[in-house]
Amino acid sequence: MRLAGKTALVTGAGSGIGRSIAEVFAREGAAVVVADIDEAGGRATVDSVRSAGGQVAGAPSLGGRAEFVRCDVSREADCIAAVNTAVAQFGGLNILVNNAAAFIYGSVEATTYEQWHKVWDVNVVGQAQCVKAALPQLRRAGGGAIVNIASQSSFIAQANYVPYNTSKAGVLQLTRCLAMDLAVDKIRVNAVSPGTIRTPAVDACIRTIGMTLEAGYERFGNDAVLKRLGEPIEIAHAVLFLASDEASYVTGANLVVDGGATID
Repeated sequence: MRLAGKTALVTGAGSGIGRSIAEVFAREGAAVVVADIDEAGGRATVDSVRSAGGQVAGAPSLGGRAEFVRCDVSREADCIAAVNTAVAQFGGLNILVNNAAAFIYGSVEATTYEQWHKVWDVNVVGQAQCVKAALPQLRRAGGGAIVNIASQSSFIAQANYVPYNTSKAGVLQLTRCLAMDLAVDKIRVNAVSPGTIRTPAVDACIRTIGMTLEAGYERFGNDAVLKRLGEPIEIAHAVLFLASDEASYVTGANLVVDGGATID
């Protein structure tokens, strides 16, 4: 129960990595605000947390605490509403996980002005707006932890990934700057950079390039020295470490979880 007594806000928690983070946090004792633009997915995550969360090895399930809030992180009012939900339902906020993302790929010529705005507004400005909204409550709690989900695409070049990679590079610099600015408030800020993880977003990317899922899993799995795709729970465990007191002396760091794909 590494997060017992804590409240966490997880954006993009309606599926994939975000859902796994919410489930793992709940099993470790946290109350979780599930924020997502996808209402059906978000409510499904809440149901999952409530049915399986809070479970301790060798003991019956305690039942996870979770509430859903519809949140488009590119809208400042939605970010504020998500934090207000944490306060109203659970009395405050201790942890923010910025996981929501827009997956927009392409060359610089093929990317439209509107697509640039969307990928930047969600992936970078959205994270910053959630932090801004959360700060009063994190300070009120005497400190806390922020974990930003970046990507291996934050620091490697990939063909025809210009908008996505540019935005994810911004996430790493946002993380470092926030870590420096917020240390005085005892707020730690770190990033996790996943490799290719078996999620609905990756499935959609594979289909977009005209491959079957089986072929795509093999191709992208072979990029990692471990020769497989990662699973969402493997990212969730990395986020758990950075959000917990076990990482009390870790801030401004980027934890790469990519199966060794970028080892060279």
